[in-house]
Amino acid sequence: MISSALLTRFQTGRLFAAPAALAALAAPLEHNITPLSLLTHHVSGDFGHISHADRQANEHVIEHGGRILSRYQLEPGSALWVWVITEADRPSTCMLMPDDY
Repeated sequence: MISSALLTRFQTGRLFAAPAALAALAAPLEHNITPLSLLTHHVSGDFGHISHADRQANEHVIEHGGRILSRYQLEPGSALWVWVITEADRPSTCMLMPDDY
Protein backbone atom coordinates (compact mmCIF):
# COMPACT_ATOMS: atom_id res chain seq x y z
CA MET A 1 0.00 0.00 0.00
CA ILE A 2 1.30 3.47 -0.88
CA SER A 3 1.28 5.94 1.97
CA SER A 4 -0.73 9.09 1.33
CA ALA A 5 2.16 11.01 2.92
CA LEU A 6 4.25 10.15 -0.15
CA LEU A 7 1.74 11.93 -2.35
CA THR A 8 1.56 15.08 -0.22
CA ARG A 9 4.09 17.71 -1.28
CA PHE A 10 3.23 20.23 1.46
CA GLN A 11 1.15 20.64 4.59
CA THR A 12 -2.27 22.26 4.37
CA GLY A 13 -2.87 23.45 7.91
CA ARG A 14 -6.54 23.89 8.85
CA LEU A 15 -9.02 23.40 6.01
CA PHE A 16 -11.73 25.91 5.15
CA ALA A 17 -14.25 26.23 2.34
CA ALA A 18 -16.34 29.21 1.33
CA PRO A 19 -20.10 28.53 1.18
CA ALA A 20 -20.26 29.28 -2.57
CA ALA A 21 -17.54 26.73 -3.31
CA LEU A 22 -19.29 24.07 -1.26
CA ALA A 23 -22.59 24.83 -3.01
CA ALA A 24 -20.97 24.56 -6.45
CA LEU A 25 -19.36 21.26 -5.51
CA ALA A 26 -22.62 19.92 -4.06
CA ALA A 27 -24.37 20.27 -7.43
CA PRO A 28 -24.32 17.15 -9.61
CA LEU A 29 -21.12 17.31 -11.66
CA GLU A 30 -20.40 15.11 -14.65
CA HIS A 31 -16.90 14.25 -13.45
CA ASN A 32 -17.71 13.63 -9.74
CA ILE A 33 -15.50 16.42 -8.49
CA THR A 34 -15.54 16.68 -4.71
CA PRO A 35 -13.79 18.93 -2.20
CA LEU A 36 -11.58 15.97 -1.24
CA SER A 37 -10.60 15.29 -4.86
CA LEU A 38 -9.61 18.93 -5.39
CA LEU A 39 -7.61 18.96 -2.17
CA THR A 40 -5.86 15.74 -3.20
CA HIS A 41 -4.88 17.26 -6.55
CA HIS A 42 -3.70 20.45 -4.85
CA VAL A 43 -1.40 18.81 -2.27
CA SER A 44 0.03 16.37 -4.82
CA GLY A 45 1.21 19.21 -7.07
CA ASP A 46 -1.53 19.02 -9.72
CA PHE A 47 -2.42 22.71 -9.60
CA GLY A 48 -5.12 22.53 -12.26
CA HIS A 49 -5.51 25.28 -14.84
CA ILE A 50 -2.85 27.83 -13.94
CA SER A 51 -0.33 29.67 -16.07
CA HIS A 52 3.19 28.39 -16.58
CA ALA A 53 4.46 31.28 -14.46
CA ASP A 54 2.08 30.41 -11.60
CA ARG A 55 3.11 26.75 -11.84
CA GLN A 56 6.77 27.73 -11.57
CA ALA A 57 5.97 30.04 -8.65
CA ASN A 58 4.14 27.20 -6.87
CA GLU A 59 7.11 24.89 -7.34
CA HIS A 60 9.41 27.56 -5.93
CA VAL A 61 7.28 28.33 -2.88
CA ILE A 62 6.81 24.66 -2.00
CA GLU A 63 10.55 24.58 -1.34
CA HIS A 64 11.11 28.14 -0.11
CA GLY A 65 7.83 29.26 1.43
CA GLY A 66 4.96 31.27 0.04
CA ARG A 67 1.31 30.99 -0.95
CA ILE A 68 0.28 28.06 -3.18
CA LEU A 69 -2.58 28.56 -5.65
CA SER A 70 -4.52 25.98 -7.66
CA ARG A 71 -7.43 26.62 -10.05
CA TYR A 72 -9.89 23.93 -11.11
CA GLN A 73 -12.67 24.20 -13.68
CA LEU A 74 -15.66 22.22 -12.43
CA GLU A 75 -16.90 21.19 -15.87
CA PRO A 76 -15.15 21.50 -19.23
CA GLY A 77 -16.29 24.70 -20.92
CA SER A 78 -18.14 25.99 -17.84
CA ALA A 79 -17.62 29.30 -16.10
CA LEU A 80 -17.46 27.58 -12.70
CA TRP A 81 -14.01 27.60 -11.16
CA VAL A 82 -12.82 26.71 -7.68
CA TRP A 83 -9.57 28.02 -6.29
CA VAL A 84 -7.60 26.24 -3.60
CA ILE A 85 -5.12 28.44 -1.74
CA THR A 86 -2.66 27.35 0.93
CA GLU A 87 -1.33 30.28 2.93
CA ALA A 88 2.36 31.11 2.93
CA ASP A 89 3.33 29.75 6.34
CA ARG A 90 0.89 26.80 5.93
CA PRO A 91 -1.56 27.60 8.76
CA SER A 92 -4.56 27.01 6.48
CA THR A 93 -5.90 26.06 3.09
CA CYS A 94 -9.12 27.51 1.72
CA MET A 95 -11.36 26.38 -1.14
CA LEU A 96 -13.26 29.28 -2.69
CA MET A 97 -14.79 30.70 -5.82
CA PRO A 98 -12.85 33.46 -7.62
CA ASP A 99 -15.50 36.04 -6.59
CA ASP A 100 -14.84 35.15 -2.92
CA TYR A 101 -11.19 36.19 -3.14
